Amino acid sequence: MIGPDSEPGSERIKKLNMSIVKTYEPRNKVRFLTATALFDGHDVSINIMRRLLQMRGAEVIHLGHNRTAKEIVDAAIQEDVGALALSSYQGGHMEFFKYVRELLDARGADHVRIYGGGGGVIVPAEIDELEAHGISKIFSPEDGQRYGLDGCIGQMIYESDRPVEHWGRMESDSQAALARGLSLLEGNVATVDQIVGQIGLEKKRFDNIPVLGVTGTGGAGKSSLLDELLLRFLFDFPDVKIALLCIDPSKKKTGGALLGDRIRINSCANSRIFLRSFASRQSGRELSKSTLSAIEVLKSQDFDFIIVETSGIGQGDTGILDVSDDTVYVMTPEYGASTQLEKIDMLDFAKLIAINKYERRQGPDAVRDVKTTLRRSRYGGIGPEGEYPVFGTIASRFNDDGTSGLYRAVCELLNSRVTDREYVASPDRKYSRESSNRESLIPSHRQNYLADISKTVREYHERSQHQIGLVNDAEALEKAAKLLPDNIELKQKADEAWLRVDENLRSDLEHWEDTVKDYSGDKYVYRVRDRDISVES
Repeated sequence: MIGPDSEPGSERIKKLNMSIVKTYEPRNKVRFLTATALFDGHDVSINIMRRLLQMRGAEVIHLGHNRTAKEIVDAAIQEDVGALALSSYQGGHMEFFKYVRELLDARGADHVRIYGGGGGVIVPAEIDELEAHGISKIFSPEDGQRYGLDGCIGQMIYESDRPVEHWGRMESDSQAALARGLSLLEGNVATVDQIVGQIGLEKKRFDNIPVLGVTGTGGAGKSSLLDELLLRFLFDFPDVKIALLCIDPSKKKTGGALLGDRIRINSCANSRIFLRSFASRQSGRELSKSTLSAIEVLKSQDFDFIIVETSGIGQGDTGILDVSDDTVYVMTPEYGASTQLEKIDMLDFAKLIAINKYERRQGPDAVRDVKTTLRRSRYGGIGPEGEYPVFGTIASRFNDDGTSGLYRAVCELLNSRVTDREYVASPDRKYSRESSNRESLIPSHRQNYLADISKTVREYHERSQHQIGLVNDAEALEKAAKLLPDNIELKQKADEAWLRVDENLRSDLEHWEDTVKDYSGDKYVYRVRDRDISVES
């Protein structure tokens, strides 16, 4: 195995056996963090690279584009990744890559490898300088031509494939020590007690730390909704500290995984939130096998509460109940027929139910149907004494009152679990059980406006081609009549052809207004192929 960057990447890649590297499959779980540099919106390249990494069995924490060096390093520390794959097309690559390297080294993460690229933006002399500064490899267009994408991805995985116990130590950073402990736990290298002792934490348990579970169907907006809730906690409680575990599914075919919660949960940039992404790693459930043990490790820290977000679940999955004190179930209005609600097991157990994307047309009907299902399954056909625990939320809207209503209900859940503090939602915020402003950015009756535009343009071209054909025929007949002046029948056909052009113009005036030569008050005069045509207005 090739060790840390003892020689420049451009020289090292020449010594690799590319026939092996191109098809190399990792022996250990390899964790990459992918991102695009600050002020850089070109995310196509990094998306291609992360997909290829996933296909080769890597677990990829994806941040997306326009990310600062600090954001990248903070995420890399909390996620305890072995390597970064960064893209920089905006021209500030020299400062950016060097600064990322320096920030990692300052936090004791000098073992984290950095791979990058910028197409033709980063020239050979700059590549040499960056690799001499500790960047593992900057891939150039020539590398892509010479070794192919399989070779570039293979080198990254080959060099980053190390057992977790052989990763570098990060003792100087408390978050790094906690992250490394979770990695050891996830890799079945050590037990909870061993980890708590090894990473220098006091061996204690804050058993009164509540655990909130957030689960729901894939694509329901769990991460976006969770981000909105976290932002409200950070704003209302300046001293709150929150731990967040997010689980995403592993691919059964390759073992790779996209751990993409950080794309949506931007509040995790705050130092008071510790976010760790887990892959399910063929657990056969919506949770990782190490989820419960990870919660025990987190309870050795002074967090105020812990949130566990599962991967997308089906109708009969209730694994979150085994690891949490209270649960929030997130769904969308598109669940099918109302009878499908009777199959969703979590509706019987979730303390709070959020119907996200409430701005959609079916939103109010979904709230009504869920309440009906709860009345039958939970309350014996009789409504509850208070309000139903059902909320209509629009997580994509800033300061949504439905989301605030859910947040206040979460505060009440936490208050029922803790005695040493009280979570009181800010009185300056508007609260509602269902979003009061359901009007989306694009109104529902205009959601297909692009299709309408395309249809109008196609119809425009069809009419134009039809009328062009009529004009061509009329002009051809007129020319033929001039060549054969004695042919009265041909002259009549030419006149009839021009009359058809006249009738088409008359029936489609607004379409031809840009061809109007003159308007006399009661007639439009058109100029068509050097011929004036008058059409009554």
